[in-house]
Amino acid sequence: MKHLGLAALVAACVGLSGCGLAAAPCRIVSAGLKIVPVVGHVAAAPTDACADVIDP
Repeated sequence: MKHLGLAALVAACVGLSGCGLAAAPCRIVSAGLKIVPVVGHVAAAPTDACADVIDP
């Protein structure tokens, strides 16, 4: 029973947090790719576009 209440609370928080939470994985991968010298910013372009589409 306790877990059901916790799951409902987490679901409510996710629903109210907006699209920023959904775009977080794209932004994290993008930041990781940008660390790579020379080609990092080019390789991160698709993940940047993904994050921009989800959370403009």
